[in-house]
Amino acid sequence: MYQPAKTVPTAPPSAEVRPHTIDSAHGSRIDNYYWLRDDERSDPDVLTYLNAEKNYADAQLAHLKPLQQNLYDEIVARIKKDDATVPYRHRGYYWLTRYESGGEYPIHARRTAPAEADAGEEILLDGNALAADADYYSIGEYDVSPNGNLLAWAEDRVGRRLYTIRFRNLATGEALPDTLTGNQPSLVWADDNRTLFYIEKDPQTLRGFRVRRHRLGQDPAADPIVYEETDDSFFLSLGRSADDRFIMLHASSTVADEVRFLPADRPENAFDILMPRKRDHEYDADHLGDRWIIRTNWRAENFRLMEATDADAGDRGRWQELVPHDAAVYISEFDVFDDFLVVAERRGGLRTLRVMDRRGRPLFAVDADDPAYVMDLETNMEPDTEWLRYSYSSLTTPDTVYEINMRTRERRLLKQQPVLGGFASADYRSERLWVDARDGTSVPVSLLYHKSYRRDGTAPLYLYAYGAYGYSTDPAFEDEILSLVDRGVVYAIAHVRGGQELGRAWYEDGKLLNKTNTFTDFIDITIRLGERGYVDTTRIAASGGSAGGLLVGAVVNMRPDLYRVAVAGVPFVDIVTTMLDTSIPLTTNEYDEWGNPTEREYYRYMLNYSPYDNVSPRHYPAMLVTTGLWDSQVQYYEPAKWVAKLRAEKTDDNPLILHINMDAGHGGQSGRFRRNREQALEYAFVLDQFGLTD
Repeated sequence: MYQPAKTVPTAPPSAEVRPHTIDSAHGSRIDNYYWLRDDERSDPDVLTYLNAEKNYADAQLAHLKPLQQNLYDEIVARIKKDDATVPYRHRGYYWLTRYESGGEYPIHARRTAPAEADAGEEILLDGNALAADADYYSIGEYDVSPNGNLLAWAEDRVGRRLYTIRFRNLATGEALPDTLTGNQPSLVWADDNRTLFYIEKDPQTLRGFRVRRHRLGQDPAADPIVYEETDDSFFLSLGRSADDRFIMLHASSTVADEVRFLPADRPENAFDILMPRKRDHEYDADHLGDRWIIRTNWRAENFRLMEATDADAGDRGRWQELVPHDAAVYISEFDVFDDFLVVAERRGGLRTLRVMDRRGRPLFAVDADDPAYVMDLETNMEPDTEWLRYSYSSLTTPDTVYEINMRTRERRLLKQQPVLGGFASADYRSERLWVDARDGTSVPVSLLYHKSYRRDGTAPLYLYAYGAYGYSTDPAFEDEILSLVDRGVVYAIAHVRGGQELGRAWYEDGKLLNKTNTFTDFIDITIRLGERGYVDTTRIAASGGSAGGLLVGAVVNMRPDLYRVAVAGVPFVDIVTTMLDTSIPLTTNEYDEWGNPTEREYYRYMLNYSPYDNVSPRHYPAMLVTTGLWDSQVQYYEPAKWVAKLRAEKTDDNPLILHINMDAGHGGQSGRFRRNREQALEYAFVLDQFGLTD
């Protein structure tokens, strides 16, 4: 483990300038801080600089320690320490994940009855015991063999998302010697209870590209390759069909999908293709009984549901429509039951559920209780039921699990996430409003504030957004944000283009050559909230992580005057250099999201908004930038270089902090409560800039 130096500097680090030329067919650029890239994480010069940044951050943030501790204590005090998920039934057991008081990691278990902890509970994986000697630990997926006797799980002890698969005999408790290294956390047992399918990662690009078949007791080096993905723009994942008959292999890119399937009782067979891939055809599928249910964008921008018999599945022309396309409704996923079909869809930017019969005829929409909310399908493993399990949440309503009878509409509350420390939903208000962007597009915004809030232009604003990959940022409950709201801060989610809140067109209008809409939407929302008197325009925080960190980097270049403080978590800020380098993990998968910079049009467009390339002498907000040394999605050197360049160029005295975690990856520190310390640090930094440290 990396050990930081004990000295604490008082002056900000100054990275050495070492000009490096980055060539492309469309022009050369000089990168003075390219030397901070060290793929091995072992270069003494690089570690010395990162160490200096870490020590500087510690020194600059030292005065916030009491506030950070108070915030951490508040956040943790709201969390029920000995909590558990609602058990779900599958293969004769009730499966759950629970936490014990004082434990940082989950315990995965199964029981012979749904509620009683002593009803034959068997611990499958105790994350606390497994992580006892680890600075970082994460359980990816796990799977139990169909006969219930064998466990396979994927674990990561670095944060690089290269998982090792291990095995245990549940009948005897014996750890099996089979060890599969360098994989994706996606694994499925076959029906013979001896064969496991898993996905191997490329050690350089970290892309899951090979499906292998492991037979217990077999040398992993001899595991046959049963599928290899040669198109490096595709991701792979494994699963089971709803009726448990098939092992499913899904190859997915930004603009196309291909589903393959294999009878689970014939692991030696080759995978069959459901529908061959074709650019711009996105689809996924599930199987129940004698038919396939297919979610497809074929002649349906917002997707529709089709069905096909086993014989007709490979002929798209023979698919029959179940749920038609609706230009105002985006179908995001579905669950299939023996007698019912449930569709998760977006209407007016909000995610809701609609129950239908097996022929796709609407029965009812599941009711909501708030102006802004999110519904999600919960785990529904057994299709021979009339009960649908789903979750409901809003900015003021903690995560709630219900089941509803799809025949009678009777609803049962199974659990509402407990929020301790005197929380009451009635103390808070949420609001959904629409803001006109500069091109006339109406953009939704979700707001949360305390009931004592007055719309008089005096409240500080914490504005969050992501806006990429079609990922929708839903207005779900987050108990930690209450520590800001209780101090008079307005919390807002900007549902900018690039997400998929308003359907596929919303995503398309915020990607590739439309990407700057994401940034201008965020800026225009900032301005409009000030104009309408919702917030104090001198106390606004911009926040986002990963691709949302790119958003933050872009807006502080475009309109730094709007923000008092900016938080960029693991930010993707050196987009042109990264997308030109196909050796960097995940790069080639991203061309259909950002563009291929080997093409002139995309190169110029990306260069025009790249946060790193557009740093210039000007005043910037106070900034907190976070990264993890072992990040495999946004490499640590992107934020490190960005901060180095900002230090050299900016003309203000506002704090600029690079908070680097030397033992973590893209998701930050592992553990249930250790993550809260990082959240408390961010909030302390923001509140300090707002003048709310008392």
